[in-house]
Amino acid sequence: MAGPGSTPFGTGVQRFTEPRARILRLDFLMLFGTLGLIVFSLVTLDTVTASDVPGSPDYFVSRQAVYAVVGLTLMIALAAIDYSRFRELRIGLYAGMIGLIVLVLAVAGATRGSRRWLELPFFRFQPSELGKVLLILALSAFIVDRLRRLPDRETTSRIMLLALLPTLLVMAQPDLGTSIVYVTIALALLFVAGTKWTHFAALGGLAVGAVTLVLVIAPAAGVPLLKGYQQDRLTAFLEKDNADPQSQGYQLNQAETAIGSGRKSGRGSDAATQTRLDFLPESRTDFVFAAVGEVYGFVGAGIVLSLYALLIWRSLRILTIAKNLYGALLAAGVGAMLMTQVFVNVGGNVGIMPITGIPLPLMSYGGSSVIVTLIALGLLQSVYVQAREAAASKSEALA
Repeated sequence: MAGPGSTPFGTGVQRFTEPRARILRLDFLMLFGTLGLIVFSLVTLDTVTASDVPGSPDYFVSRQAVYAVVGLTLMIALAAIDYSRFRELRIGLYAGMIGLIVLVLAVAGATRGSRRWLELPFFRFQPSELGKVLLILALSAFIVDRLRRLPDRETTSRIMLLALLPTLLVMAQPDLGTSIVYVTIALALLFVAGTKWTHFAALGGLAVGAVTLVLVIAPAAGVPLLKGYQQDRLTAFLEKDNADPQSQGYQLNQAETAIGSGRKSGRGSDAATQTRLDFLPESRTDFVFAAVGEVYGFVGAGIVLSLYALLIWRSLRILTIAKNLYGALLAAGVGAMLMTQVFVNVGGNVGIMPITGIPLPLMSYGGSSVIVTLIALGLLQSVYVQAREAAASKSEALA
């Protein structure tokens, strides 16, 4: 049997496996969407952070640009290798993910009540962000290995337990938004693999029970499982009319005001008072979409959402053409990761989802988020390149 990096079609197609040739076979539509979001992020950060650091108006923009360059380099590097090699490393990848998250809980200092970051010389590293990609790589491999036993409830239970362990560790940081992404990734992988609908029904029942425990039973028993700020965010979402606009409802109120004031074409950087005067909290991270809405209006917000739609469409397209199930699962996991983060972040900005603090991929400021998102897109590119190589090889073999 041919190894992960070999081809069964003979030496006549070896030119397709050269790294330079692989780069030329990238999905350029996805690359366009990626670069478009990076450029939009830099332009937006240049506007909303110009006065955040006295004497250094380009502080955040320059760092975001460095993160983007590092991430793009890793993306291209991943696109040039065979993603199937990661399947052999599944145990190490999973163990590394768990180890990094545990390390954060053990040694990281608390920032605003959360332990999410490791302080490195040049930036703060958030292991739970990298954990998204490691979870996709590891779970996809575990599913492929047990594919013949996928109809068994035991297999579904094992896969979900493998996903819930890092999910619970991330919730302990606490980081509810990233926990949601982990669970969504696992469900997407099971769905694409062909898990029975009865298994999903059972998982849905367990999810309802867990939510009831957290939101109803535990508080009634005097044992709240959510932090105070998390309760305030849920109150602001579930009881908008009763939430104090100066406390629980402040973030959502300011975000909706910023987006609404942008109207069709935006107020521009000078007149964007919500952003420029810091009424809008966390305008460079959690609420960067609201900042886009105020400064660039419906047109700017529409462009950003269109670029995300392009990335998600390409991930679904790559899922359908992948050369093997492992590649299809990787595409599904990355697509689910992007879709969940965009929906939860933008939904929180416009008031249709609770605010969770989850970053907007490639738009929010932050090295971990930007680099990890580009790594995930690099995996997508690798699946696409390998699919094109397989198709070209098959055509040559038939010719």
